[in-house]
Amino acid sequence: MFRRTGGQQVKLYLVQHGEACSKETDPHRPLTEQGKEDAKRLSEFLKRAGVKVDRVLHSGKLRAAQTAELLANAIAPDVELEESGLINPNDNPKAFDWQSESWDRDTLIVGHLPFMTKLVSHLLIEDENKPITAYQPGSIVCLERKNSHWQINWMIRPELLR
Repeated sequence: MFRRTGGQQVKLYLVQHGEACSKETDPHRPLTEQGKEDAKRLSEFLKRAGVKVDRVLHSGKLRAAQTAELLANAIAPDVELEESGLINPNDNPKAFDWQSESWDRDTLIVGHLPFMTKLVSHLLIEDENKPITAYQPGSIVCLERKNSHWQINWMIRPELLR
């Protein structure tokens, strides 16, 4: 199951933000202590694996920005984090499509469900309504564009790093 795109080899690291407080606890929904710990463990894993990115995008929501910052500190300390208005929970992944086809740099994207699941499905099989991945808070999927196609390289869920 591959999707045809541009020819350069590029990796996308697609992360669902870490576990967040409930709206009742804090309407801004920052990361819980568990969410912070999971993001730190993931950042250590990525650093040990030699992952480096040239771009870090996150939604405007606090939990995504906090997750992106924790990950970027480990794998992209010199990269400025970018807030994107195209990766909120109910955004359309097709709006992201034109950007991903022109990318020539490895990129970390921190967002929300259902957007992240739909983006993976859209990039791989051009059908955002057929979930391919089972995200949970703090999960990451690595997609790689090779020979003009997107494919899943690997996926990690937080309990695998605890």
